[in-house]
Amino acid sequence: MATVRELSAPYENFMLCPRPGPGVCPRCFNFTDGYQYCYACTRQPNVIDVLAPISYSVGHEQLHHALASYKRLPATVGRRLSIQLAAVMWRYLVGHETCIAQAAGAAAFPIVTTVPSGDLLRGDGHPLRWIVAEVVGPTRDRYRELLKRSGLQVPARSFAHEKYESAEQLSGQPVLLIDDTWTTGANAQSAAAALKAAGAGVVAALVIGRHVNRDWHHNDQRLRALPRFEWGECALCLGRELVSRRPVEPSPERSVAPSLERPVAPSLEPRPVAPSFEPRSAPV
Repeated sequence: MATVRELSAPYENFMLCPRPGPGVCPRCFNFTDGYQYCYACTRQPNVIDVLAPISYSVGHEQLHHALASYKRLPATVGRRLSIQLAAVMWRYLVGHETCIAQAAGAAAFPIVTTVPSGDLLRGDGHPLRWIVAEVVGPTRDRYRELLKRSGLQVPARSFAHEKYESAEQLSGQPVLLIDDTWTTGANAQSAAAALKAAGAGVVAALVIGRHVNRDWHHNDQRLRALPRFEWGECALCLGRELVSRRPVEPSPERSVAPSLERPVAPSLEPRPVAPSFEPRSAPV
């Protein structure tokens, strides 16, 4: 069986780590073309305490296709992509969940949950929930299905405090909120609003891909200037380096942690794959 390292390795050939700095939105890492914040972040409330994007997801390129296809393609192909994306998330969390907690001002995240679809017409069987709750080792024992889509009619990619409802009341616990893609951030911000209304403490968001368009303004030039993706650094590590003006101490032991050698195949993990997910072939 393939390991987390083996399954995630091909993705490092096309992932691009967001880097803070001039011309980059300090909230969502979008390119701003000289403005302090990107357009979307100026048009909606900022409820999330910190956002951690693993990579830029460039429109119509490899990561973008993987993130779009894992939830739309037939079961066999969709499951394979889901396992690969789970390996990417697993490997990132082993090395950098402490970076997210530090940036959010939390000791740890006792609760992990996911952002449901913002589309009222989609069902509840989103494969992201399966990835986070069943496959990814660092999250499966902390996962709680807290959120569901409310019946409120909301335009696509729009923020609304009542877009989601929390299934339970919280008591100030920090929450790690996971989504696959951040485009405008409206769904994740709305989900964070529901969590905080239910009593959550700090809410940090982790996304696999921060969507950008290569052909907008100087994005192509900015993307080409980014260095090769390295598992030992993340957007938040680089942010601390920018503030401190000191090099980030290398931590190779984190990128080669023994847990990375555990097979990611669900059949080898303590929890069996839920049979209801196997025949899924329709879009979710």
